[in-house]
Amino acid sequence: MIKVLFAASECVPFVKTGGLADVVGALPPVLKARGVDVRVVLPLYGEIPQEFKSQMKHVVDFEVELGWRRQYCGIETLEYEGLTWYFVDNRYYFDRPYIYGMGGDEYERYGFFCRAVLNALPLIGFQPDILHCHDWQSGMIPALHKIQYAHLPFYSRMRSVMTIHNLQYQGIFGIKEVQDCLGLGDSLFTSDKLECYGMANFLKAGMVYADEITTVSPSYAEEITTAYYGERLDGLLRARHGQLMGVLNGIDVKEYDPANDAMIASTYTADNLEGKAACKAALQRELGLTPAPDAPLIGMVTRLSGQKGLDLIDCVLPQIMELGVQLAVLGKGDARYTDMFAWAESQWPGRLAARFEMNFALAHRIYAGADMFLMPSSFEPCGLSQMISLRYGTLPIARETGGLRDTVLSYNEFTGEGNGFTFFNYNAHDMLHTIQRAVTYYREQPEIWRMMMRRGMAGDYSWNRSAGEYEALYMRLTTPPQPETPKRRRAPAKENKEDGAAAEPARKPAARKKAAPAQNAEGGAEEKPKAARKPAARKKAAPAQSAEGGATDKPEAAPKPARRSPRKKAEPNA
Repeated sequence: MIKVLFAASECVPFVKTGGLADVVGALPPVLKARGVDVRVVLPLYGEIPQEFKSQMKHVVDFEVELGWRRQYCGIETLEYEGLTWYFVDNRYYFDRPYIYGMGGDEYERYGFFCRAVLNALPLIGFQPDILHCHDWQSGMIPALHKIQYAHLPFYSRMRSVMTIHNLQYQGIFGIKEVQDCLGLGDSLFTSDKLECYGMANFLKAGMVYADEITTVSPSYAEEITTAYYGERLDGLLRARHGQLMGVLNGIDVKEYDPANDAMIASTYTADNLEGKAACKAALQRELGLTPAPDAPLIGMVTRLSGQKGLDLIDCVLPQIMELGVQLAVLGKGDARYTDMFAWAESQWPGRLAARFEMNFALAHRIYAGADMFLMPSSFEPCGLSQMISLRYGTLPIARETGGLRDTVLSYNEFTGEGNGFTFFNYNAHDMLHTIQRAVTYYREQPEIWRMMMRRGMAGDYSWNRSAGEYEALYMRLTTPPQPETPKRRRAPAKENKEDGAAAEPARKPAARKKAAPAQNAEGGAEEKPKAARKPAARKKAAPAQSAEGGATDKPEAAPKPARRSPRKKAEPNA
């Protein structure tokens, strides 16, 4: 049985700030069902609900060296839904009123986490075959493992996988600070190792030292090898392209199931879509939108940031509202976009509603009640919202990038293929025209619209396929090293040499036979192939020597002695 340890900074249901938590929470149970002994290690944040903390058991405690500091580290464990979860406890680093990025010591917090994970392994009775690290917060684990731990017998057979969920977040800090924290020498901070444009880069550390690099969709794996999407690491990714693969994320199909979702107004299936109309009416009432069954309702559940393409919406929002649509927005983020949607809500009352919060129940109701789901991202490593919306029969309008390109196929009126509507260029009017196209089909082609709804709901968005790809990756990394394969091919050759010497002589005569026909071509006897070689060599020099003899068979040699004869005549005159 393959043993795998997931190391990540967040995971549902314990703590969540983004899609990373969904992946780390959903993938391990599926791998466990496939026979992989998978466990997960996380920081023990203060924000983890008490209902989980009360069930944890203390396993061990020890000290972690961070430069001149020696910090307490406790390991707590929890058995939850058939899996073993480990939590790294240090109240100074993790018992704070936030998860990321407000204390200015992120390099120390997650440097501590990375070293604590490696130091804890011999003490908790778990020796994984694979260290599967997620995003920059665990990026130093592969680096520390290869640099400082791999020579030890306990760690020598471990392999590492680095998964990039979003290349934009890299964990970039000062070199001196990271050196002081982790005890890494100057020789390691070069452009081919940990240094990145004069800084230390946690994500790059994982990418350089991991045995395999994965991303969360095949298209994103290709995109990040280009300068446009590569975030200044495209050169490294091109260099390691042979160890880079994209595995499309899945969703928890049990949690997001319109047939059994207790958070929505009415359940429904692909065969019976009546409940979706009730969900739309309930969502309009909840958000204060005008009750209008025929008005196209566009939903958005997103982080309010430039990555999500909200600047495109800002450019053409009045033109979008002129189409007679309603817009429901849920999310938190940059003040620029919260201000934009707050202004728009007052500008179009009853037609646009925005809620600036993290509300999972409302998110479910938007997925179920909306007719369309808008995702005009500038880049999207994978994206889960488009798969969730398809699961609920809400057709996505998306830009063709990353995971959106891998999951949303624009409707083709000639072949009938497609499960949504897409545009390629990052352009506000391209997005506007795609929304117009979707609204036209919604109003004028209801049969085609319902056909696409059923097609989207019938899609397989589970983790089964993705888990199979990860399992195959683990198998490949844990099998005997590849150099053994050529040894097996060489073995028969050695046996042939020992069994009979005829194999070697057979090669030498074969080489002679290839040269012989060229010599015999002049008419030489077959019995004297060697003699044929010598005359051939002499014939090249012979014309100059035999010219005085006047051989009739070689009249062409006469011009050469003519050149030499003047030289001989010139000697007596001298």
